[in-house]
Order: sequence, then C-alpha cells, then structure tokens
Amino acid sequence: MDARTWDERYAASDLVWSVEPNRFVAEIITPLKPGHAVDLAAGEGRNAIWMVEQGWTVVASDYSPVAVERMRSLAASRLGDRASRLTALVADATQPAPDGPAAHDLALLCYLQLPADEWRQALRAAVETVRPGGRIVVVGHAGRNLTEGWGGPSERTVLYDPEEVLERADGLPVTVEQAVIRQRPVETDDGKRVALDTVVVLRRDL
Repeated sequence: MDARTWDERYAASDLVWSVEPNRFVAEIITPLKPGHAVDLAAGEGRNAIWMVEQGWTVVASDYSPVAVERMRSLAASRLGDRASRLTALVADATQPAPDGPAAHDLALLCYLQLPADEWRQALRAAVETVRPGGRIVVVGHAGRNLTEGWGGPSERTVLYDPEEVLERADGLPVTVEQAVIRQRPVETDDGKRVALDTVVVLRRDL
C-alpha cells in the first residue's frame, strides 16, 4: 500500500484503529522510565497519545497525511495541556527518523508490515535514532499467523516471525532482550479468535 491508499482507508472511517494502546506496547513500556520516544508508522496515534499520558515526550510519524491530521485532532482532545509533548509528522518510516541519530530513549515499530528490504531499512532507522541503552520495541503480525492465527495481512512477504526480525537486525548495534510469539485475543462477529503477533525488544548497545 502507498500513502494514497492509506489516506483513502483513514478517510473512509472515523477511527480505523482502537483508541487504546496495543496491549504488548503497554505491557513493555509501562515499567520504563518516561523519556523521549519516536513512534514510526504511528497511524492515528493510539500508542503515541497513550505514551504521552504516561509521561513520555513523543515524536510520532506516519506517511499518511490523513492519519497525521487525525492524530493531531485526537491528541488535542485527549491530552489538553500535554498536547505539546506530542509532535505529529508526515514521514516515511524507511527514511532516517525525525530528530536524527541518538535522539530518543525508545523507538516503536508497531504493525509496520513491509517487505523484508524496506522493513530492514525502517529497523535500521529506528536503531540509529535511539541513544545507547535505549530500546527498540517491535510488534507485528507474525508469519505463523497465516496458518495458525486469525486476521492480519494475507501476504507472507510483509509478515515476520521473531527470528526474521533478529535476522534483519543482524549487524546492528543491539542486544536482544525479548523475541517471542504472543497470542492476542480478537473479538469477531463469529466469536473470539486468537491472532499471533511477533514481539521483539532490542536494547541499543553502548
């Protein structure tokens, strides 16, 4: 999908994604000391806005201008005086991250589903923008979800299991803190289903 396709998808709905943060993002980030974070491919900003509510200062980018405008609107209504701690930008996650190298304590890649080469570029951008000792949090639809789970993209080329994330991180200055498949319950019209997500946490080396 290109930016125009995502613009059309966002424009066709009041809210494409939930207003709540991703459960794994919340689980991983809640224990951390708030600092400066970047949310790459942030969509309508559900994770970024939640992070500001937890005390973080966040730069959130997406390549859909429609999504970014919606993020700004949601931030203004939910954050009030804290809205200034969220900077929402139109940007491509495969390009160098906003604010440049070593600018953030955490980088988030949540459901950024791209072919391997483009996703590797995004991961490199995320690692480069994190300070030594900071973390890169990856949550995505797992490859195994196609045959063992429910929902998500149907193209295997944009899915990734934990070992594929680690393969794409090879050569980058990171230490693996977590690399697992997690189950995510999903309510559907036909009852509860289970999706399989890849969850990876990397720490930027000194």
